[in-house]
Amino acid sequence: MLLVNLAIFIAFLLLLAQLYRKTEKLGQTVFIGLLLGLLFGAVLQSAFEKPLLDKTLDWINVVGNGYVRLLQMIVMPLVFVSILSAIARINQTRSLGKVSVGVLSTLLITTAISAAIGIAMVHLFDVSAAGLIVSDRELAAQGKVLDKAGQVSNLTVPAMLVSFIPKNPFADLTGANPTSIISIVIFSALLGVAALSLGKEDQALGERIAQGVETLNKLVMRLVRFVIRLTPYGVFALMIKMAATSKWADIVNLGNFIVASYAAIALMFVVHGILLFFVKVNPVDYYKKVLPTLSFAFTSRSSAATIPLNIETQTAKLGNNNVIANFAATFGATIGQNGCGGVYPAMLAVMVAPMVGIDPFSFSYILTLIFVVAISSFGIAGVGGGATFAAIVVLSTLGLPLELIGLLISIEPLIDMGRTALNVNGAMVAGTITDRLLNK
Repeated sequence: MLLVNLAIFIAFLLLLAQLYRKTEKLGQTVFIGLLLGLLFGAVLQSAFEKPLLDKTLDWINVVGNGYVRLLQMIVMPLVFVSILSAIARINQTRSLGKVSVGVLSTLLITTAISAAIGIAMVHLFDVSAAGLIVSDRELAAQGKVLDKAGQVSNLTVPAMLVSFIPKNPFADLTGANPTSIISIVIFSALLGVAALSLGKEDQALGERIAQGVETLNKLVMRLVRFVIRLTPYGVFALMIKMAATSKWADIVNLGNFIVASYAAIALMFVVHGILLFFVKVNPVDYYKKVLPTLSFAFTSRSSAATIPLNIETQTAKLGNNNVIANFAATFGATIGQNGCGGVYPAMLAVMVAPMVGIDPFSFSYILTLIFVVAISSFGIAGVGGGATFAAIVVLSTLGLPLELIGLLISIEPLIDMGRTALNVNGAMVAGTITDRLLNK
């Protein structure tokens, strides 16, 4: 049966390839791949025992995980070359400050809004930590959460800021540190400023540098486009794994929290659309253009792996400035994450508060929580680990118990897909808003 399963899988891949050749519509093909993957994965889980299912998924993961690794391969070269190339072409270094402030302030504001929406959804759906089932899996997860808490206990704002400064850019290009992406952004920006300075002193030398950087940028972008064409097949394989490994009993037991989480995520997508409308961007057209990128973010659960698609979408489809697109995609993958750093920790903090005698819906607690969530979202880049670390930082800051994080481990992958898509959309919205405001 293993060969039969793989034959069906290959047949679906060929079908997607044929569809893409006929339509040449990447977004449509990605969406069809997502639906086919969900259907095929559900059939595999219901029809086969775990040993055969695991063997089938091992081969399917060659396509899914292979695609993710290809995207991870091009993240650092893309960030480095794109920012260096874009800065080498601008006339005033003061523009960098405006771009940084615009992107970061938008991420901060939207994270605060997402926290407020998360709080409202907990109240609306009456979600609480009481009555959650504790199994061996949850107990093991609680132990891991407490271990991770030790990693952030000594985290300070000065230490976080110092970690952003590149110490060895060659090591950062390999992704050696949790803050490698931000460090490469800073290094490439400084190198771009140095190129501008040389160009002012010697125009001929400046032109040669700019020409060389632009040539390298075109080479990397061609590689990026080669990889992005594989998106339908990667999404299809990743969706099969998600559907085939989801524990439906756990989903039913924690259904109220899942519904509340996705209601908050959906509302935040609406808020993003409203913000885009204020800068004269049609939300419907916007979401049509970004759907393939959001589909990959949803299935891969990796904001960092989505950076190449994020940048490509912003520049090629949304018309954003190259510098702004790169800053928004890279900062948005590590700072001010609307889903992992906004909605999720806010919901957990409200659910846990009654356990220690705190009224989670008092005005003072809500204001404090929103402030802590927004500020903490900037610190997540200093430790890595996404939503779990975000929740640990927020709950620890408020003096709340951390056990709830482990109790939700069984549904973590399902919720994380929506959170990651929201993270990536928040980054693209930040880039689009900043671009429209600075280029009026």
